[in-house]
Amino acid sequence: SGHVQLLPPQNVTLLSKDFAMILTWAPGAGSPPDVTYTVRYESQDRLDKWKKVPHCKNIPRTFCNLTCALPNLYVKVRARVKALWGRSRSPWVKSHFKDYYSDVELAPPVLSLSVRDRSILVRASFPLPTCVESLTWKYDLNLWEAGSEVKKKYEGYFRKDTVTINTTALRGNYCLSARALFESINLKHSEFSQPVCVLLNHKG
Repeated sequence: SGHVQLLPPQNVTLLSKDFAMILTWAPGAGSPPDVTYTVRYESQDRLDKWKKVPHCKNIPRTFCNLTCALPNLYVKVRARVKALWGRSRSPWVKSHFKDYYSDVELAPPVLSLSVRDRSILVRASFPLPTCVESLTWKYDLNLWEAGSEVKKKYEGYFRKDTVTINTTALRGNYCLSARALFESINLKHSEFSQPVCVLLNHKG
């Protein structure tokens, strides 16, 4: 009749990855294959007020993206999850507290280049959730000749800025790479993006 002793989810973790805040977990031991999960969260400024997360109710997957459900990016939150199967419910399991502002982990930006006659226009796009676009993201850009260790650095551009590089004096294969920056409690940065290389002022 669907009444089974459902064991609670395991390894319940609130983590930040690629600009998102995500709750992850593993199924409890012996969970049926069609078990589902429901997630709620609470803020440190309103404890014991567990809020529903509409897009993470009775879900089959073992993660829930909470980024745009968070009411305040600066207040610590924690989440909890329970398993459901038929009429059975597992106990809730809670994560630790985290806040987006100080715990966010960044992903490298994606570069798009337009090569002009004597310049390159570089635009960096960030895989940001819409709800955090108002925060002040920046990026650093490196330019170097393929095979060289010497990099020219362009530092601290705002996310929506386009960087124009004068290429009049450059000839040959040049590569560009960028990383995302975010100033919270301390300065955070992502890894550098995969290099994008272009042939400049090629005669022939």
